[in-house]
Amino acid sequence: MASDLSATEGVSAADQHWPWWPLLPLYPYGRRRTIMRVLIPGQLWSFEQLQGLYYVAVPVRLTVVKVKGGLMLMNPLPPTTELLQGIRGLETDFGPVISIVLPTASGLEHKLPLPALSRAFPDAVVWLCPGQWSFPVSLPSSWLGIPKARSKVLFDDGLPHEDCCHWLSLGPINLGLGPFQEVVCFHKTSGALLVTDALVGIESKPPELFDLDPTPLLFHARERGDEPLQDTPEARHRGWARLVLFASFLKPNAVDIPSLFQVLRYSFRPGLRSAKTHFGLYPFAWRSDWELAAQTLIGEHEPRLQIAPVLERLVMPRSKGVLLSWLDQLLEFDGIRWLVPAHYCAPLAFTCSEVKALRLEISSRGWAQNYGDWTFLGNLDSSLLKLGVVPNHLE
Repeated sequence: MASDLSATEGVSAADQHWPWWPLLPLYPYGRRRTIMRVLIPGQLWSFEQLQGLYYVAVPVRLTVVKVKGGLMLMNPLPPTTELLQGIRGLETDFGPVISIVLPTASGLEHKLPLPALSRAFPDAVVWLCPGQWSFPVSLPSSWLGIPKARSKVLFDDGLPHEDCCHWLSLGPINLGLGPFQEVVCFHKTSGALLVTDALVGIESKPPELFDLDPTPLLFHARERGDEPLQDTPEARHRGWARLVLFASFLKPNAVDIPSLFQVLRYSFRPGLRSAKTHFGLYPFAWRSDWELAAQTLIGEHEPRLQIAPVLERLVMPRSKGVLLSWLDQLLEFDGIRWLVPAHYCAPLAFTCSEVKALRLEISSRGWAQNYGDWTFLGNLDSSLLKLGVVPNHLE
């Protein structure tokens, strides 16, 4: 369904600059390249950037939605000049941005860019997910730069664009530090369900964002730090599969951490003495069975629809019933056809058949496992429980 648009012509590094990156120092830091894609012609568009840690980078998406009288922005991203130019182009054809929606209570990658994005569109109404919180000190949204005079809370102050949008909440779920809550939007005109983190679909082909800079793929495609970054299709696919494992499980079971001696042994070699190659520092050793683990997450011919393991094991380990009830409510949406998450690929086929299949899969397997690739996440959850950081039951 999606058709691709090239990046803005004549884009410079200055057009991709994001000055507030130190507030959330994620790769690629101060330079945020953006691609624009048409998801559903005349209805939905996607602006995508990379974000991650130590070259473990995955796409993150701002979705533009055609609504009556103009456009709605879902899941804010850093408003670089490049990104804003793309949105201005859509405004020319489809009307002004009249609303900006932050549909998550805890998603920092979308919350931190919101003040700057809202300033770029001073006439837009800002809609916030209930239960907003910040860490380490929970501050009022206005103190974080979100404009108080034109901000509203979803459900509490009504709902935007109800003529073409149906809104549904997943949560709130008590996380101890604050709630997890995500408000999803069913755009009736296009038949697309817009989510933030609740669901993802992962395909085997590396996202085209990496065509702008494949370094993260090539970095993780290697076996040792002294290997050069060779750009081949095989290296890109291998690197992408490993990035997915890292992003999904934080520490996959198939990767070992070598000793400091082993890491330094292969570092600082000729041709690797640059920040781009991390000076040859590569603190990972992959076992031979790593590809089998990747196959459980990545669809070979089409994206594999799933609950992200980090969400399942750290956010919702004791809330399986909440998720199943939410999926049941999705079945009530008449005409649902597509899923547009804020991460990985979009759009995905998402009819009632896919919803029922996903619900059956979740119901029939173990939830929030503690073995294999899930071991690190399970141990982390256990540690947080022991420290009293997260509650041990659903509230």
